[in-house]
Amino acid sequence: MRNLDLITIGRSSVDLYGDQIGGRLEDMGSFSKYIGGSPTNIACGTARLGLKSAVITAVGDEHLGRFITEQLTREGVCIDGVKVDPDRLTALVLLGIRDQERFPLIFMRENCADMGLTEADIDPCFIARARAVVATGTHLSHPSVEATTLKALCLARENGCQTALDIDYRPNLWGVAGHSDGERRFVASEDVTAKLQSTLHLFDLIVGTEEEFHIAGGSTDTIRALRAVRSASEATLVCKRGPMGAAAFGYDIPNSLEDGETGPGFPVEVFNVLGAGDGFMSGLLKGWLDGEDWSTALKYANACGAFAVSRHGCTPAYPGWEELQFFFARGIKRPDLRNDTELEHVHWSSHRHGDWSGVKIFAFDHRLQFEEMPGYTSKKGGAFKELCLDVALKVQNGRSGYGVICDNRIGRSALHRAAGTGLWIGRPAELPGSRPVEFEPELGEDLGSLREWARENVVKLLVFCHPDEDEQTRKMQVARVKRLFTAARRNGLEFLLELIPSRVGKVDDTTTATLIQGFYDADIYPDWWKLEPFKTEAAWKNAADSIERNDPRTRGIVVLGFDAPEEELAASFELAAKQPLVKGFAVGRTIFGDAARAWMKGKMRDADAVALMTERYTRLCDIWDAVRHRALEGVT
Repeated sequence: MRNLDLITIGRSSVDLYGDQIGGRLEDMGSFSKYIGGSPTNIACGTARLGLKSAVITAVGDEHLGRFITEQLTREGVCIDGVKVDPDRLTALVLLGIRDQERFPLIFMRENCADMGLTEADIDPCFIARARAVVATGTHLSHPSVEATTLKALCLARENGCQTALDIDYRPNLWGVAGHSDGERRFVASEDVTAKLQSTLHLFDLIVGTEEEFHIAGGSTDTIRALRAVRSASEATLVCKRGPMGAAAFGYDIPNSLEDGETGPGFPVEVFNVLGAGDGFMSGLLKGWLDGEDWSTALKYANACGAFAVSRHGCTPAYPGWEELQFFFARGIKRPDLRNDTELEHVHWSSHRHGDWSGVKIFAFDHRLQFEEMPGYTSKKGGAFKELCLDVALKVQNGRSGYGVICDNRIGRSALHRAAGTGLWIGRPAELPGSRPVEFEPELGEDLGSLREWARENVVKLLVFCHPDEDEQTRKMQVARVKRLFTAARRNGLEFLLELIPSRVGKVDDTTTATLIQGFYDADIYPDWWKLEPFKTEAAWKNAADSIERNDPRTRGIVVLGFDAPEEELAASFELAAKQPLVKGFAVGRTIFGDAARAWMKGKMRDADAVALMTERYTRLCDIWDAVRHRALEGVT
């Protein structure tokens, strides 16, 4: 059964991208970590565009290999063809952005895992699941992986699959340039040309830059090179020409590249060419496999390439289908796409990971409330928050849709232990009780410590605010929220904004909706909203309408507990659950309050505290599930 659109085959790596732009690779002070390797990038790029993609590659049985497989899974790529090699390490690449012309890179691929692929790793049944198999040139450079690649291609053709080649010529990976020449794109080699030409007949589509066709065709005259490739293959040839777009040639090669089939181009600022070809290939494959004409397929390809050259990294730069359609409909507002606020928000919200369509959160990030308890010490506080995490994990029991909010001041050990458990993890940034809102000192004056936060952490900011507060306070609070929101986005962290107007002034059915609109007016787009429990359906509807009107891509709302008795929470849940945008709750003291006070004074044992909190958290989860079920039945 063909349940895959395409399988790519070849190299995979961890890319460490220098964060400093314009400096030498020798002088880089920090790096951002992404998945890389052309086949891996293409598998992710096509998955983002809605194709069912898979990759055949190999990774080491270590942290970097697990990073690749986990990230592929998050991107929606099938990893059934990924081999975990216990004897080899995952490939590593160091990259930098020197200027618009120089992009230094070092390939660390000595005996790497993906070069250990063998013919035995190619499963005929797996190949038969795909409509197309896509190879890249690097894995034709060594006898072992060449044989592996050829086996996959021959099986594909036997099964009636389409086949494509991204020439992807890296001279140093073919051994015709040195380790320091990673960015060099062309070195003539008769041996490389002969090797490529011996395989060209296996493909229905061949894609490359002019330089890559030069090596495949054995000539630095592009037309002559294309004709040499044509003599060896009946494939459609697509020649990439950088800012001049690309041209497709169905069969005959004309006298000018201008006479090929083309698609519209997109004039954007060139910030980073690394990975742009893989983005282009992703868009091209989307059009090709969807049966679009070449003009449309090249439109997709050129646009995906434009996104790639405009952003940092390879795979993280590629657009999703929704983003691509938004871009086509709206057009270019500024050529440096990474600085287009509206477009970047679509990009960000389209690629958030995790299914959080429902969340039941145990919030124990409280600091002042713990510090004021009789018997409290910082050591006791940390130990009790470990118990809270034990409760959350016990109730979660490996299921999705559960979370915690935990601080780094008292609950540091619990916060760090929560990572990797599958829990949704919120982490507070506000100084407790502050108004105007101030940040925890740990964030630093420049909020620089956010770069130290685990990527799973959601930045939570509680703001006591009201539409009637004085103008100076309002502006100060909005400015501080925007500063933190911007820093969170810059560091790849989701952002939750919690609003509590009832502690500032009188509230009605429009109070919170008015506040929400004010933050959107300041270009603040929280991934999450945490709102106090309203007493009327109108208040909930007004708040939800305000959010959906401004940001239909939001994660949603969670309702807070306010230390209310369980009966009150049940009533507030009943109202909140009627709004589809409300995804769940974040409740703390109702769960831990009694247990914490008794435990701090030595009047309750660990096991009893855990048992009491587990019972209460479980009961609240059950209450929420029941009211949500009733609400959905009502909608149906």
